[in-house]
Amino acid sequence: MSRRGRGAPRRPPIRKVSSSRIRRYVPRAPITVPRPEGIRYIRADGTPNWSQLLRIPEGEVKQLASAPAITVSSSGNILEALEVATKHRVRGLPVTNAGSNTLAGIITALDLVNYLGGGEYYNIVVNRYKRNIYNALRDEKITSIANPTPVFVTVKDNIDDVIKLILGTGIGLVPVLWDDGTVYGVITEHDIVKRFSESNIGVTTGEVATRSIITTNIESTIKEAAQTMVRHGFRRLPVLGSDGESIKGIITAKDIVYFFGSHEAFKYLESTDIEEVLATPVYEIMTPEFYTVKHDIDVGEAAKYMMEYETSSLLVVDEEDNIIGIITERDVLTAILLSQAL
Repeated sequence: MSRRGRGAPRRPPIRKVSSSRIRRYVPRAPITVPRPEGIRYIRADGTPNWSQLLRIPEGEVKQLASAPAITVSSSGNILEALEVATKHRVRGLPVTNAGSNTLAGIITALDLVNYLGGGEYYNIVVNRYKRNIYNALRDEKITSIANPTPVFVTVKDNIDDVIKLILGTGIGLVPVLWDDGTVYGVITEHDIVKRFSESNIGVTTGEVATRSIITTNIESTIKEAAQTMVRHGFRRLPVLGSDGESIKGIITAKDIVYFFGSHEAFKYLESTDIEEVLATPVYEIMTPEFYTVKHDIDVGEAAKYMMEYETSSLLVVDEEDNIIGIITERDVLTAILLSQAL
């Protein structure tokens, strides 16, 4: 417990923090960029009965899926994918075969960030288009960077199949197909977490929080943040202040996608060179506020706060408000799996 007088009211388990108040949330030691933890697997004996916990009839993934799916055609270009993702504020898009609604692949926000300076896909921009931002976005087909063999489930599959796919592959968006192979919808980490947000899972945030926090700096460029995301496979990065300790906000892969998809990025151009845009500091597009949650509350309660405040991550703090980790929607799924193994 924090050091308060007996009978003093308990502070709320979640707080909204802006950069103007961040000094109250400085950790005891600087948050550095450690080696990534990698994918965490939790082994459980037997098959968890998700349908019973969720009160969903077996095979009814259809009830949890978001439908109809927001899709893009395989004949479309990179700019179209950016614009559609921005318009509908989604983290990924099923790619359908031209002229039909059959699944041809999937493109995620991290794939787009990879192309926009974060990884090896950026070589296409450099070598094929000589860094010309307009040509690179308009002339390159979505299929160049989309995954042509994505995992998927059908409307008749069980919810435990989806959870296993998400935790086993690290993919946060899974297409849901009809029996004929056409796309019905998508199911995401968010869709599942939403159904658990009123549940008592029996696992605390501190037990499943990721302790190694990968960060970027407020003076870093968008390109540097994109490279960090792709290198470690993380869609979100806390942004540290110039002191290297205090957190000033959060930047996500979707922030970068929306920066380009809204055409806001083009305002930073004096020529056609995409590097001019990528040199933009992260503070121009980051969210300058975030939410913290206590380490000892039930993950189900944390999930409720995620839904209420429309965020996919919460920074976890101890009784002295020192940041000790981060919990994401995927960590909520890990907690659900862990609760079934206990």
